Amino acid sequence: MKEKFLYLQFEEAIQAQMQAHADPQTALAQAAYLRHLFPFLGLKKPLRAELLKGVLVDFPILKNDFFDKKAFYALLERLWLLPEREYQYLVLNLLEKKGKKNDFDEGFILLLERFALSKSWWDSVDGIAPLVGLYFKKYPQNRMLYLPKWYESKNIWLQRLVLIFQLSYKENTDTELLFKYIRLLSAEKEFFIQKAIGWALRQYARTDAQAVRLFVEQTPLAALSKREALKHLK
Repeated sequence: MKEKFLYLQFEEAIQAQMQAHADPQTALAQAAYLRHLFPFLGLKKPLRAELLKGVLVDFPILKNDFFDKKAFYALLERLWLLPEREYQYLVLNLLEKKGKKNDFDEGFILLLERFALSKSWWDSVDGIAPLVGLYFKKYPQNRMLYLPKWYESKNIWLQRLVLIFQLSYKENTDTELLFKYIRLLSAEKEFFIQKAIGWALRQYARTDAQAVRLFVEQTPLAALSKREALKHLK
């Protein structure tokens, strides 16, 4: 009970701090950058990090002595539903901090899936992707439970996750899996899918440039995907 109250105190304190530092002029520019899809408080990244660090000192919800998974997940869901975009960033920052130990349970993927489907845009989905990557490193047996479902969903954000969750895997990249989904999605006209294909290939080219060159030569890809894939290759 004490731990749950701590999460409520954290929620109240972080909202108060963020609202107190709101900057309407910055908010207008930030909203314009994301096509006015979301309202903003006007908090830039360094300030958000500073505010979060300070509140976590007073309300250490991430420390093992206080951590309550159920209360933590409930907190994240409440914050995610708040209108201003900084609250979705806050959720991703909290997950990133907690995810450093990758001690999430097997059901954690369902939370990430819900976040990917709510208030979706490239900025939030690209923040979710590294967490999906951590999850599938810990539970590789679940890849074939979720990746086919996400691909078949026809939801561009879930499909984008299928393409980019391995961005940090380097030599541990499952190239068979990566190339398979790129081939399946290569004919898509959606900008965010074409861009993700190019991004995934460009990133893997840092590990195996020859494999990427050969794949691009042998695979029909959209011009955008091909251009992005080969951007840093001579």
